[in-house]
Amino acid sequence: MTAQFIATEPLHQSGEQTEKIVWNAIQNSFQQRECLAYWRYPIFSQVGNFRKEPDILIFDRAWGIIIIEVKALNIDQIQQISGHIWYYQNFYTSYGNPYQQAENQLSSLLHYCHREPDLRDQITTRIVIALPHITQQQWQDRGFHRLPTQPPLLLQDHLATSQQLLTQIKQTTPRHQGQDLTEKQWQLLLSVVSGTPLYQKPTYRVLASPKSRGKVLQHIHQHLSQFDQQQEKIGKQIPPGLQRIRGIAGSGKTVLLCQKAAHMHLKYPDWKIAIVFFSRSLYSVIIDHIQQWLNRFNGKKIDFNPKTSNLQVLHAWGSRHQPGLYRLLSEAAGISPLTVQDIPKPERYQPNLALALACDQLLTETNIPPLFDAILIDEGQDLLVEETTKLHYKQPFYQLAYQALHPVHASQPQQRRLIWAYDEAQSLDNLSIPTPGEILGDDLAHLLSGEYGDGIPKTETLSRCYRLPHPVISFAHGIGMGLLRKQGMLTGVSHPQDWKALGYDVEGDFQPQATITLKRPRDNSPHPLPALWQGDIIRFQSYSTRQEELTALAHHIITNLRHEGLRPARNLLVLILGNGLEAKQLQTETARFLYQQGIDIYLPTAVDCNIFETPYSQRQPNQFWCEGGVTVAPIHRAKGQEADMVYIIGLDQVAKAEANLYLRNQLFTAITRTRAWVTLSGIGAYSFYEELQQVLNSGDTFTFTYRQPPSRQISVTMGGEFWNRYTAGERNFQNINLEGMELSHLDLSGCNLIGANLQGANLSHSCLEGAKLVIANLENANLYQANLKKANLEGATLDNTFLEGADLTYTHFGDMENESY
Repeated sequence: MTAQFIATEPLHQSGEQTEKIVWNAIQNSFQQRECLAYWRYPIFSQVGNFRKEPDILIFDRAWGIIIIEVKALNIDQIQQISGHIWYYQNFYTSYGNPYQQAENQLSSLLHYCHREPDLRDQITTRIVIALPHITQQQWQDRGFHRLPTQPPLLLQDHLATSQQLLTQIKQTTPRHQGQDLTEKQWQLLLSVVSGTPLYQKPTYRVLASPKSRGKVLQHIHQHLSQFDQQQEKIGKQIPPGLQRIRGIAGSGKTVLLCQKAAHMHLKYPDWKIAIVFFSRSLYSVIIDHIQQWLNRFNGKKIDFNPKTSNLQVLHAWGSRHQPGLYRLLSEAAGISPLTVQDIPKPERYQPNLALALACDQLLTETNIPPLFDAILIDEGQDLLVEETTKLHYKQPFYQLAYQALHPVHASQPQQRRLIWAYDEAQSLDNLSIPTPGEILGDDLAHLLSGEYGDGIPKTETLSRCYRLPHPVISFAHGIGMGLLRKQGMLTGVSHPQDWKALGYDVEGDFQPQATITLKRPRDNSPHPLPALWQGDIIRFQSYSTRQEELTALAHHIITNLRHEGLRPARNLLVLILGNGLEAKQLQTETARFLYQQGIDIYLPTAVDCNIFETPYSQRQPNQFWCEGGVTVAPIHRAKGQEADMVYIIGLDQVAKAEANLYLRNQLFTAITRTRAWVTLSGIGAYSFYEELQQVLNSGDTFTFTYRQPPSRQISVTMGGEFWNRYTAGERNFQNINLEGMELSHLDLSGCNLIGANLQGANLSHSCLEGAKLVIANLENANLYQANLKKANLEGATLDNTFLEGADLTYTHFGDMENESY
């Protein structure tokens, strides 16, 4: 591990400038060390008047835990030091105890560490007080250096060079001298720091053989996930505006979003925050995650009540009995909210489109009151719509959420804290991939390009999968995208950098008839199951009749329950493929058959197990599990849910229309509901089954002929998104990051590339006539024979830019007009 530095917020405020001096010095000095450092690591419990959020916290492999308390004091502001109490003048407080403040922070950290026997009393700890505005001479002139209670200090002189800073810290007497950490202890410490013990699940007694599924799950549930620096950043950083988090299935998007929401709530308790989702069965999942993170950050159990808290958990639509974002905003605006029954047919039967129509009408009827300081959206792909011809706004729900937010700052009225997590591959009702301009409008699209500073991106892409075993995520992508179809892939990406962002290595160019090889390294899906389980993780079987398929299903479930130590609820899940009435009928048929075989079942929204018909007025729309029963659900109802052993029934529904992208998405989503094993079955004989078997046999490596661009093109990186936006005719690319991109021979005339990062890009022979390249970074870019007529390059970075043969007629360079390049 190389040095990693995480600022939980940009250090922009004037009161943080002193901390930024020390933070920058720490980054420069520790960059070659094996360490993890934070500015404002989130700890919010208090002892007396002391808050425990450290200014700077460093975990160093060799030196242990280092806490640096920064004080923006001049020497004249310290009146006197009596014992550990410092008395101030012309400061925001009259006295303080900086060392004890840091001691309390350290105590909270060690409380986490000491829960792990391998770390108890093993970690060296140091506390340092940083005074970057005070020199050693000034400190000594006041005689403070002779005080017996003088704490270890970092003064202005110590910050002058990296060597001086490191020497000063190394020479600081430890509060506790631990041992040199082994690699295992170091990785355990990083896991504890990031909060991965929260992902551990309680174990229960398993009366089965040591190699049974139940026993294997006990090992997995107590497994500490390895530290992931990107996840750690996303979960603990608070962006000062828009942010989107694109993550593959099983990458932890929901957990990270809940961690971020809990962090915001504790740091800014007066903020009005909403975490919003589409599937009502996610209520309990999200509340449980938030509760865990609140307890973790606060150091004690908090009784979280989303009905009374400033952190609200909201369904996207809402109902009379449960709040939702749309309904809450309607009522706040004095407008009677629509219900599903108010939406005309057939749109009311398409839940995401019905909601979009309701939001669109509200947006056109009234001004939306800004009720919130932050809105976080989970499963964001489910709130997008493909059919926009009947809408005034292209993506009404996102526009509604954006307008419901206060600006982050009065000086930046467009910048609002809207954060959404999504995976377009799991979309069940929408196949289009809207651009930022389509989601927020072309005038706001630039707000999602680039970074905010201090290492906080506006767009994050998660490529590592933790919940799904390595064979499962590879299989899900292979069959879901149709990579091995004889007619060519159905959906996916055709840019190598996008495949890399999904966690795959790529060989070959995506040109017609070219051979492509995709391989998923095991490090990108480090689930422990393949090392613990010798049998099949994925099983597929076709049957002649539905009766045979359901008989085999019942046999497998009985074996799971009686001999393998699995429990019916949450360990087991039966998912039904197909659309509309066919899926409903197969769900009922499957549930009744299992019940007749002596297996207790549960149909989501029912009031109890083994109930097959529930009157509408008695339904429990949030309920997905029932203790003692095996849930049997259509895939739309299972969004956001997961189980250890997933059975997928009715594969023939996909096989009969294997080119149907909606059905392929259903299958992908169903496969990715597992935490361990998945069994697929269907009836009949279809060529699709041969494709599925090919994908299974391919493991984590797919070699195929690229025949044509896929029917559904997914863009993952900014580069891939650029190509899709460019092809669609968009020309507003303000602040976009196209570093190193191949952009030769393109027509970019009139494009808005203000603030774009084009460092090292190949723009040779491209037409940039009239393009806005103000403050763009063109360092090392190739503009050989490019057309730059009337282009505006004022403030652009042109170091080592290759301009030979470029047409610079009437090109505007601002203050650099007469310079040569």
